This record gives sequence, structure tokens and C-alpha cells, in this order.
Amino acid sequence: MANYKPDLSCQNKFIPINFAEQILPGTFEYALCYIVENKLDLSGFDAWYNNDKTGAAAYPPTVMLKIILLGYAHGLISSRRIAKACENNILFMSVSGDIQLHYTSIAGFVAKMHEQIEPMFTQVLMICDEEGLIGRNMFAIDGCKLKSNASKEWSGTFDELSRKKAKLERASKRIIERHKSQDGLGEELIAQDLKQKEKLDKSADKITEYLATHQEKTGSKGKPVKSNITDPDSAKMTTS
Repeated sequence: MANYKPDLSCQNKFIPINFAEQILPGTFEYALCYIVENKLDLSGFDAWYNNDKTGAAAYPPTVMLKIILLGYAHGLISSRRIAKACENNILFMSVSGDIQLHYTSIAGFVAKMHEQIEPMFTQVLMICDEEGLIGRNMFAIDGCKLKSNASKEWSGTFDELSRKKAKLERASKRIIERHKSQDGLGEELIAQDLKQKEKLDKSADKITEYLATHQEKTGSKGKPVKSNITDPDSAKMTTS
């Protein structure tokens, strides 16, 4: 009988972590941190705070922006999910500097300062797109596929670039509006994880049933060819 090493993926482990070393150059996270910290004018956020002499210290806008935009990039459009990621996910912990903030702080930041966040989100996307960090085929946001310029170079007339900027601005507004609406759902978000697991189970069962009830198709040369589970009689086109 084969003897395999145990799977320790669910095992807890205490290890020393240098958060700065987790953000690798050339990644979206690295660019996000650099842009927010060095290229954005965040002075507009200062007017919202009046705690220089009294009151508790506020979370820096740089940290709030970084974890929110990182959450959006990973499909986390909920303050609860983003806050949870800052507790458990090493990438979010590194980007935030291991600040364990409550989800209400994120929700309040988005609700009060969405007008300041939207143009900055657009600016980050445009810079990352220019550097090829978010792909050049599409940028998926709010569950929708948005077509983008498939050119290898960042090129276009002023009118074309303006339209691209306007498209990203609309996308930024939609995702922030969805974030605010999901924060009002309460504990219903927890059920989304269960629905996702149920969806994965159904897909796995569908594939298992298909493999058990169908024969592999072969081509004219006797070699296996691709099959489609939804439409077994379909065939791959040899040309575009």
C-alpha cells in the first residue's frame, strides 16, 4: 500500500512573518501599495477628521484604500469579508500592516467617503492597466464582464483614452454602490459561502455523472477529442 506524507493544509502553525517581504515586486499588490502611498493625493481625507486634540486615532486613509481595493481585486465586495481577510489572509495582513480593524470601520469609510474613493479607484486601475497588471482582455467587476483594449501597448487618441477613463469611472461607482448595499444585508452574507459550496458540489456531481455515463469521443485519427458536458454533440471549431 502506498504511503504518503500527511496533508497539513488545515494545520495551524506559528511562524515568524516579515510583512514587507510578502508584497512581491511585479504584483498587483505591490503596485497598489506604491500607487496609494506615493501617487495619490489623500489630503482631501483630512477634512473628515477632527481628532488632533481629542478622540481616538483614526485608521490611515492609505490603509483603508489599500485593503478595500485589494478586496475588490479578489472579489470581496463586503466590509465583513474584507475585515475577515485582514485577520486570516497573510496578503491582506501584509498590505494593512496587520491592522485588525472592525468591519464597521470599513463600511463607514466607504459610506462617508465614496465620492473621494471612486476617482482614486479609477486612477489605480488606469495605472495598473498601463503596467499590464490587470490583464488586457477584460476586467471583471460587479459580476459583469467589461471589454477593454486588447492592444499590447497603452495607446489611443485622447478621445479613446477619455472613453476608457469614463468606463472605469462607471465601474468604480458600481462596485462601491454594491459594497454599500451588501453592508446592509447583515448576516445574510454568511449564506453566500454555503451557496458557493453547494454550487461547486453540483458542478462536481454533474462532471462525475457525465464521465460515468458517456464514452470519450475520438477524432478521425483515433485520438481523443474534447467533449462538452452541456452539449455532448458539439465539436470544437478548427478556425476562428
